[in-house]
Amino acid sequence: MPMMFADHPLLAALVLILLDMLLWRLIGARLGYWKLAVRVLIFSLYSVLLFNQGLNPMQAAPWPEDVPMHLAATGLQIAWWLFGARTLTVLLGTLMMQRVGHTGRLLQDLMGAVIFLIAVIAAMAYVLELPVKGVLATSGAVAIIVGLALQSTLSDVFSGIVLNTTKPYQLDDWISIDGTEGRVIDIDWRATRLQTSLGSTAVIPNSMAAKAKIINFSRPADMHGLSISVQVSPHARPQTVIEALERAVLGCRFLLTTPAPSVTLKSSGNTGAEYEISGFVASMGKKREVRNQLFDLAFRHLQASGVSLLSSGESSVPADLSRARKLLDSSSLFSTLRQEEKDTFSQNMTLQTFRAGETILAAGQVSDHLFIIESGVVSVSLVRDGKQFEGGRMGPGEVLGEAGVVSEEATRADFSAKTSCTLYCIDNEYLKPCLDARRDINEAMKNLLDFREHLAQALTQEAPRPAPKKGFMQWLRRHT
Repeated sequence: MPMMFADHPLLAALVLILLDMLLWRLIGARLGYWKLAVRVLIFSLYSVLLFNQGLNPMQAAPWPEDVPMHLAATGLQIAWWLFGARTLTVLLGTLMMQRVGHTGRLLQDLMGAVIFLIAVIAAMAYVLELPVKGVLATSGAVAIIVGLALQSTLSDVFSGIVLNTTKPYQLDDWISIDGTEGRVIDIDWRATRLQTSLGSTAVIPNSMAAKAKIINFSRPADMHGLSISVQVSPHARPQTVIEALERAVLGCRFLLTTPAPSVTLKSSGNTGAEYEISGFVASMGKKREVRNQLFDLAFRHLQASGVSLLSSGESSVPADLSRARKLLDSSSLFSTLRQEEKDTFSQNMTLQTFRAGETILAAGQVSDHLFIIESGVVSVSLVRDGKQFEGGRMGPGEVLGEAGVVSEEATRADFSAKTSCTLYCIDNEYLKPCLDARRDINEAMKNLLDFREHLAQALTQEAPRPAPKKGFMQWLRRHT
């Protein structure tokens, strides 16, 4: 076989081209540098083989009398230009990928097209000895005609190059282009594709995206802004509303402390006053959850302050009810009580006040009464790996101390006042007979206790330790 290749060098050159195509497909994408090295090596061998046979790609084939050999040599010389263009394109593309990543794909494609165009013109000029000026003039006229026919498409192409060069957004960024919001899933020659929150795909031409107002929600990567607006009665005192909304902000621990969230009175009129809560979260995926939580917390803290959200409907709660009675109406745990039972319950509830930082219920303590938060924010602290951390925050209408009431067990968490808090207390001596008589409330309280126990176990579970790295450098460090 080697002797046959030595006797037929042109056949050997053809085999090298086929071998390159085969190895390019067989070597996986993860071995990109090996693929590049193999291609450069085969191209080098191919070049050496041609030049040793006197086939200079800068000149026409040397056997004009032998037509078959002349055509074969001409084909191999043209293949050298195309092979070289492909090798150079892959080499430059690999170097560019390290610097610009996937976003430079359009620029790489354009660069490859220019290199191949130069290679084709060079092959026509040197190998085929065609008049290049005439070819360029003809191709220029054709380019003008095609350019006019494809004006909008070319506008998309060059706009795509500008977008990938200036990088206003990248793959996986959440952006808004002229009000169309979604995650960038692809940027090609013609358009940018977004996956919207509804799961559909929006295709936006690059020429439109280049002229449009673009909002990138993913930059900076660790800070994403959000805001909600609530409307209340214009007769409510602004300071009361702002303090209630600030407690709602403190009740949401997913909001970043830097930059600090804020509460602002946006407008006020005869029909109502509008307040805005704005803040930042660490990840885009948290925005919807935090917005929903803020609406719920705003409603509860405003209600605890005696302020209701603006509504066209009338409130179904009588205005002459006591604070304790209103709290029972808003508590989901006691929602099944009859009106007279709630009246009796409210008469056996005592109000307690705690300053910010005070402990309401300590870990390990068996509570002999049930607390219902009337106003303020309560911080829940747990211990993991010997260190205390905040596991959650509670607000108006939520209860604590159910472990001692239901099963006479000690609480696993520390409950302390994040802000000044008022809580209503129901003694176990009164509550126990009621739970025995009302199985629905007893079951609801047991379900609440089970849920919190499982949540506490999940939060305090030790984080898995990362597996030690194995390799020569790690071995060298351990043995030196």
